[in-house]
Amino acid sequence: MAIDKSLLAGSTGLLVLRLLQEEDLYGYQMIERLRERSDDTFSLKAGTLYPLLHTLETQGLVQSYERTADSARIRKYYHLTDAGRAQLAEKTEEWRMFSGAVDRVLKGGENHAFA
Repeated sequence: MAIDKSLLAGSTGLLVLRLLQEEDLYGYQMIERLRERSDDTFSLKAGTLYPLLHTLETQGLVQSYERTADSARIRKYYHLTDAGRAQLAEKTEEWRMFSGAVDRVLKGGENHAFA
């Protein structure tokens, strides 16, 4: 079943910040990791990822730097800043509250916190 892409729109930044929490990555690595970890549910295009990374950098949540990769090719890597870590924690909690509320509604209002 195909997933409605609008469901991903509001959470793409959160997912990218989470990937960068583990290690610095360049764009293609982020695209591949997100695709792999989501069992091909999320397949970002470069045209979606790079404007998002630019916005995150403008907001001070990530920093970019260039580094030579194994192939002697210079790649632009992204690093999560302290502000990015704080934003990740905040947005993760926000997502948990939101997804828990959606889950409760879909299950007919049953509160699983007490089940």
